[in-house]
Amino acid sequence: MSLLLNKPKVKRRVFFSFHFKNDFWRTQQVRNIGTIEGNSVVSKNDWEEVKKKGEDSIKKWIDSNLVWKSCLVVLIGEETAGRKWIKYEIEQAWNSGKGVVGIRIHNLEDQDGNQSKIGGDPFSTFTLCDGKIKLSNIVKIKNPPQSTGKGVYNHISENLVDWIEEAIKIQAEFECPK
Repeated sequence: MSLLLNKPKVKRRVFFSFHFKNDFWRTQQVRNIGTIEGNSVVSKNDWEEVKKKGEDSIKKWIDSNLVWKSCLVVLIGEETAGRKWIKYEIEQAWNSGKGVVGIRIHNLEDQDGNQSKIGGDPFSTFTLCDGKIKLSNIVKIKNPPQSTGKGVYNHISENLVDWIEEAIKIQAEFECPK
């Protein structure tokens, strides 16, 4: 008879990237799952204060919040792709050797119970290896197959840790072809 031991999974520290104005409510559902350690919750007032100080202040805030994180989790809503600071976060995370994964959150409900339309791929504008490889061919986007907010939440909750571990492994094993 063999005995299987369930080893506890280490809580990873992640940085959540998302479109604050459109998706804050949806993203808080994911951030509160509790299987990972994320960056501290930023209120609308806090974010407005950072933004008021200008671009250098925003970059400094992003850079300081990425330190000691092992993965960037891009929570993809309807208008996430193409946003300046999302792009900056993706570039900084990838270039500093952090895992990067995208999770579609359009079917999570907002504070009024509404879902949104699916958004574009925020990784599609980046290339690696002197332009030979698209980042979107390397980084995975997870799209929960459920159509209800509760179903999407449950799917993310059940898979988030594995998705983060997969992203970290992809980054660690990635090499440009010779």
